[in-house]
Amino acid sequence: MPYAYDDQNVFAKILRGEIPCDKVLETEHCLAFRDIAPQAPEHVLVIPKGAYVTYDDFTDRAPDAEIADFTRTVTEVARMIGALPGAGGDGYRLISNAGPTGNQEVPHLHIHVLAGRPLGRLVQPG
Repeated sequence: MPYAYDDQNVFAKILRGEIPCDKVLETEHCLAFRDIAPQAPEHVLVIPKGAYVTYDDFTDRAPDAEIADFTRTVTEVARMIGALPGAGGDGYRLISNAGPTGNQEVPHLHIHVLAGRPLGRLVQPG
């Protein structure tokens, strides 16, 4: 298996209730909560409840129901924080880091949903 899931990572501990979180939304397959070090006025993390390390690991191994629930949860979080452009919001950014080059810090799939201010360029030309 190319992915080594560490069940002692901070998100696994949050899912087990060992570490508290500021919950925004919970579904059958996902948990969304506010980031403890927000990078924007609205900064919510969405994680699957399953043991997936990266997005490609998730899409390779998760059942379709989990993938659909995760995708819909990300959209619902954007709606809940008032960021959906078609619903009066000014927009949002989704970020998911994968592996060392992608600067992934926690080995559990997570999507950052950021909104509430102009976020600038994600990557500078270089």
